[in-house]
Amino acid sequence: MIQSNIAPLGMAVAPHHLASESALAVLREGGNAIEAMVAAAATIAVVYPHMNGLGGDGFWLIVPPKGDPIAIDASGAAGSLADRAFYEGLASIPHRGPKAALTVAGTVSGWAEALTISAEFGGTPTPVARLLADAIRYAADGIPVTQSQSAATESKYHELAKQPGFAHTYLPDGEVPKAGSRFTQPELANTLSLLTEDGLESFYRGPLANKLASEMSRLGMPVTLEDLNNHRAKRRVPLRIQHEYGEVYNMTPPTQGLVSLAILGITDRLNMAEADEAQTVHRIVEATKLAFSLRDRYITDPLHMREEMQALLDSDVLATLANQVDEQKAAPWGTGKGPGDTVWMGVMDSSGMAVSFIQSIYHEFGSGVVLPDTGITWQNRGAAFSLDPDHLLTLVPGKQPFHTLNPAAARLNDGRTMVYGSMGGDGQPQTQAAIFTRHVVQGMPLQQCISAPRWLLGRTWGQASDSLKLESRFSEHTFAQLRALGHDVEALPDYSEAVGHAGAIVRHTNGMLEGACDPRSNGSAAGF
Repeated sequence: MIQSNIAPLGMAVAPHHLASESALAVLREGGNAIEAMVAAAATIAVVYPHMNGLGGDGFWLIVPPKGDPIAIDASGAAGSLADRAFYEGLASIPHRGPKAALTVAGTVSGWAEALTISAEFGGTPTPVARLLADAIRYAADGIPVTQSQSAATESKYHELAKQPGFAHTYLPDGEVPKAGSRFTQPELANTLSLLTEDGLESFYRGPLANKLASEMSRLGMPVTLEDLNNHRAKRRVPLRIQHEYGEVYNMTPPTQGLVSLAILGITDRLNMAEADEAQTVHRIVEATKLAFSLRDRYITDPLHMREEMQALLDSDVLATLANQVDEQKAAPWGTGKGPGDTVWMGVMDSSGMAVSFIQSIYHEFGSGVVLPDTGITWQNRGAAFSLDPDHLLTLVPGKQPFHTLNPAAARLNDGRTMVYGSMGGDGQPQTQAAIFTRHVVQGMPLQQCISAPRWLLGRTWGQASDSLKLESRFSEHTFAQLRALGHDVEALPDYSEAVGHAGAIVRHTNGMLEGACDPRSNGSAAGF
């Protein structure tokens, strides 16, 4: 049997077991779920460096025991030098190199804002030095390289090896590190130590910020010290929908949280409880196409949007879209945004505090640029901008780029609370829909629904195909049914990383915490 882990006092789920254990240690010492998540976020930045880091962005969805959920947008804007003239002669923004590293990194500001919120809920704050202690030790003393990191380095070697600082940091002895080998990051250990001494704000306003800005200028990145000084994480009111089974929450623009909620809002009208495997996939895929159309029409920096997304969710738009789903035929569609490497993590504590969290540098190893003497790999999230002046996502200095990142949570009608999410670009809302539908609507046990075969409508890394890709563990009958419905179906390997690293935690009405992690990752669901 595939079993979830259940514990009475605390639960942490992460795609790397060392991050889960960092969170769990803070919970055991009396820290709350927010503090535990900061510890996990610091550790995962060290142990999964190809998917996230201090040079990226983060989004928080905090669900307190009582009261409204709180969201944190810790994503950075385009640098003040990042205008279209900076990319003169290019058809699009490159995905690698200093010109790809064009936005402020917001991750650390999110940690700081989350700890401010934590203090507002009372209790004795856990020192930042304690929260970052595991991360510092792992960076200084070394971690075992995961197969995921080794494979990502190998597959993208030709894109990354010559980027500033990459070989020095990620190619010890000039070679791709083998899975299981010891990997140290002494410069990153020193940077993390500086954050404990000078405070997290020093990343943006302090000696570390001055150092970062100097190196960015030397490398020709369009981000300045003033850009760092001006950055602050923003609190948001999460988007929400009222589903038949409860209230579901997600992140505001510039993320595609709208997509994840729209899929559930559409499928809520399609009798998913009685859908077989093929119809479950078909209906969610058709809802995904419709939700992507909303995303591509509206989502950008909220300061540049004319429509209010909560009002759209509260309108009859989703009902109208649900009427467009043909249960007997797949609709055509164009192309998606593509994949993205990310980490989703969840934590719940004994007080009832729950956190759903995402941290990312976009593509694997982001821009590939590692700032000298810092160990910080800078993200390439700004590659989501367009150089077309008439495009919704046109590049403007100070504008936030579009994000696929969106952590999810729900308060269910039966009294349970759930946090869940996944990595994976276009796949994130699809995987969220699979988890919620299978577990909440169809009653599949939590760990089984995380482990069960999944699908991806869209492209995987290195592929231009926007087909419907299914893990090979789906039955031949399901493959045949989906082809008969008109889907362009391709097979993925069993337990493919292409469908993301998912996870979930559920608080039951008796206070027990049930966690499930993805066998496709190096993760764990750790509780006590």
